[in-house]
Amino acid sequence: MENGQLKAGDTVRFQRMTNQQAVQLEWELDRAVAGLTKLPELFAEDATEAAIVKAVGDTLYRTAGDKYLLVEFGEPVLDMKLRFRVQALAHWLTERQVPGVIDITPGIRTLQVHYDSRRLARAELLDILALAGDRTETEVPSRIVHLPLSWEDPQTLLAIQKYMRSVRPDAPWCPSNIEFIRRINGLDSVEDVKRILFDASYLVLGLGDVYLGAPVATPTDPRHRLVTTKYNPARTWTPENAVGIGGAYLCVYGMEGPGGYQFVGRTIRMWNTYKATDAFESGKPWLLRGFDQIRFYPVGAEELLDYRKDFPLGRFPVKIEPTTFRLTAPPSGSAEFKQKQQAAFEAERERWVGSQALDDAPPAADLEVPPGCRALRAPTTASVWSVDVAAGQPVSEGERLVILEAMKMEVAVCSPVTGIVRKVIVSKGGVMQAGQALIIVEETADAE
Repeated sequence: MENGQLKAGDTVRFQRMTNQQAVQLEWELDRAVAGLTKLPELFAEDATEAAIVKAVGDTLYRTAGDKYLLVEFGEPVLDMKLRFRVQALAHWLTERQVPGVIDITPGIRTLQVHYDSRRLARAELLDILALAGDRTETEVPSRIVHLPLSWEDPQTLLAIQKYMRSVRPDAPWCPSNIEFIRRINGLDSVEDVKRILFDASYLVLGLGDVYLGAPVATPTDPRHRLVTTKYNPARTWTPENAVGIGGAYLCVYGMEGPGGYQFVGRTIRMWNTYKATDAFESGKPWLLRGFDQIRFYPVGAEELLDYRKDFPLGRFPVKIEPTTFRLTAPPSGSAEFKQKQQAAFEAERERWVGSQALDDAPPAADLEVPPGCRALRAPTTASVWSVDVAAGQPVSEGERLVILEAMKMEVAVCSPVTGIVRKVIVSKGGVMQAGQALIIVEETADAE
């Protein structure tokens, strides 16, 4: 007896439908489950509707499936005024305790509203949000949270070494992310990078940037806003609570995993699942809140290890000061700093493009494949994680020959036939474009 809907080898095709159709199908599913009857067939044809369901001035309302609505303010730029507008709407909606609204998630310039479509129709939700109008607050409750930071922590350096060894040794941010940050921001020394980081007050604009309470934060003073590009390809390993900068934002990684922000150091936990302490409230295992201001102070790597061990047990106190954050005009010199920074950023990108080595694997159109042979090609742009065979080696159909790494995922490339490896074109660490040949395999009579 089969208990599942799918088995290995099945294929899945998604069917597009409108919000109204999705809600109708959900009601049908509820009735089928309640009555133990068969679910009706899906709608005969694909149906689509516009993603933007309403626009008022510079505010867009985007549908996000049948359970979410995304309210988007202004242009896609870093503007504190937009975050205050998000906060004002979030505060207004929270106060009203609208039946059917499950949760709201503020972003940098968006507010995502999670709602129960069984209790609250999307049209009704839009009408409710219209009552709020265009609200703006000029000050909000805040906390100054003082966190220890191990500058260029050994674990972050280890992550860079692993990246160089297995992904991309010639990346412009290697072997030092901090030196890369210095160049791309037009600073005179790495000590300038360090000074700016420890002088800055990082305003938390959102949580869960990566996972487990990871903050997305930016300095309140524009002259402290260091900017970078992200790793490309991304890292496959990042130590827990590494601190990095990507674009104009700072993040503290909530757990081990992949990542792309440029490392500056490491700090204490952002999430504490099992124990309530002075820093972690019962039922709220995340350390930070929206509009908190993070201020780092330097500690040694060994000292940080002790703090990391004691903090989740409530034995390491974090200094937290209640305050108010007010929307103010940028300080003098902000425009000049940004202009110098932008010039350095463009110069670094030009230097990177001009010096970037091209992969020596021939493109698909230029490769001659001998008769009786098959070329295994990269299914996507990726770096070569490992090559598991050599020329002359026999292989079986389905055997893994190469592992690629793309966008934090490993992609196995397997032999489509039983045969002999005639040529290995790639090497570990190389960067491949989609369609480029990796390996040539000659199909043998054993495959018959």
